[in-house]
Amino acid sequence: MKTPVFVTLVVFSVVAVDQATKHLVMAFLPLHESREVLPFLHIVHFRNTGAAFGMFRGMGSTYFVLLSLVAIVFIVYLLKKKAYNAFGLSLVLGGALGNLIDRVLYGNVVDFIDFFIGSFHWPAFNVADSSLTVGIAIIVIRHLLGKK
Repeated sequence: MKTPVFVTLVVFSVVAVDQATKHLVMAFLPLHESREVLPFLHIVHFRNTGAAFGMFRGMGSTYFVLLSLVAIVFIVYLLKKKAYNAFGLSLVLGGALGNLIDRVLYGNVVDFIDFFIGSFHWPAFNVADSSLTVGIAIIVIRHLLGKK
């Protein structure tokens, strides 16, 4: 399989699943409501106006849209140069695009996965965030192992 086709397929898949799950949450779960899936996992409807894990909430949507656009251009550049693992970069690109779509459409990002152990709650996240995290982990691990 050619790399551009593979990259396009991964990016499209991440964005499609991310947007579909967010639309389901927005359609069927009122804002700030929660539904238990497992004793340690709830589906919630939360809007994140900040960056990862709600940091930098007061900076405004325009800042994050511009930052996302710069990151996307940089990721595409890295993909063209074949600088890092294409699968990892594709996951990062798909996640960045998924959250960018939310920021442009809603001025915030829809988060809905609430994972917790006892009273410790991981900040709510979404498919795009998961894709970003896994993609970055793949890139870092492969880099540490000396593989592109």
